[in-house]
Amino acid sequence: MSDIAILKEMIKETATVSLEDDPYGKNLEDDTYGKNQVILREPPPANYYVTIKGMPDDDDVIIINADKFKSPDTVFKGNRGECKRADFVIVANTNKKKIILCIEMKAGKGGSQTDINEQLKGAQCFVAYCREIGQSFWALPNFLKGYEYRFVSIRNITRKTQTRIDPNHDLPSNIKMLKKSGSSFQFNDLVQGKR
Repeated sequence: MSDIAILKEMIKETATVSLEDDPYGKNLEDDTYGKNQVILREPPPANYYVTIKGMPDDDDVIIINADKFKSPDTVFKGNRGECKRADFVIVANTNKKKIILCIEMKAGKGGSQTDINEQLKGAQCFVAYCREIGQSFWALPNFLKGYEYRFVSIRNITRKTQTRIDPNHDLPSNIKMLKKSGSSFQFNDLVQGKR
């Protein structure tokens, strides 16, 4: 059983986001149409969204709404941001890459750099918790091993601005900053590593 299949067995469907068919999407490998996309939505009162096109096939990816994971503030004090988490986590295991993409979205400039770093670290801790569950309760010592992390902060979603991509975003402090009106991004652009 693949890591993705185990995560889909482990995590409730109400905490995941489904892929959608993108009838206008272009499959870069064989130049056909119909590639997958996902729409990441922030519910009201925020009420904005981002579309990520060119997503892997359903068997190769899971999109988790990390906000559904209750804050651990009943146990932790939260003085260092340990109760925060980013909005979404995408785990992909394709023939080419094993990626864990942590995404924090802001409608405006929103949040300090420190606050966003803490949210991204919280998402990384959520994945570590899932890894431990898989290793302990599924008895799979290599569960979620060998994945590369990518951390993305998407800001100014409702305003038209320039896009700036920093290729060094493999640590929460090295966030890939994207500023664009609430439209869309390509999955491959978000997961590209150091150049």
